[in-house]
Amino acid sequence: MRIGKGFLIILILIVLLIAGGALYFYLSGNQNSEEPSLEIPQTKNMRITSPVFGHNQSIPNKYTCDGENINPPLEISGVPEDAKSLALIMDDPDAPMGTWDHWIVWNINPSVTKIEENSVLAGVTEGTNSSGKQSYGGPCPPSGTHRYYFKLYALDTQFGLGFTANKSDIENAMEGHILDSAELIGLYQRQ
Repeated sequence: MRIGKGFLIILILIVLLIAGGALYFYLSGNQNSEEPSLEIPQTKNMRITSPVFGHNQSIPNKYTCDGENINPPLEISGVPEDAKSLALIMDDPDAPMGTWDHWIVWNINPSVTKIEENSVLAGVTEGTNSSGKQSYGGPCPPSGTHRYYFKLYALDTQFGLGFTANKSDIENAMEGHILDSAELIGLYQRQ
């Protein structure tokens, strides 16, 4: 049986379309299978806010790569009384190559109610972000408006992880230790 030239061309185009779609899906950051899915209790009494931007509102330029690139001030309330520490993760799920981690901090004293701008709290550990640094890295999206999640976790323990630990390491360590969580989303688009 002989296969026609037209049929072969159509078959090759179908294969290329499928392969191209799979590549696009991979490059667009929709491959979150390697990120752990944390089980978080549904109490949600804890809050994280900022005096310089509201939930789902724009982060001021000062706290981005277009400004001073310093962490914004944050306010914390409703931490469970039995919490032994807090962890804070700031990430951008809209980054072209997958979620970009901007700031990873743990062993925050649970009595802390404010994180001042451009500050590192005493006794905390700053983990390694997606830029390979142990510090805050402000929003710096290549295009469009991105969402920046400030995720706060109340934990029933502290962790001995060193500064080379990344978000995946701290999320794995937090599994089964989360008492409550809170989230603040800031938006940013470069001009």
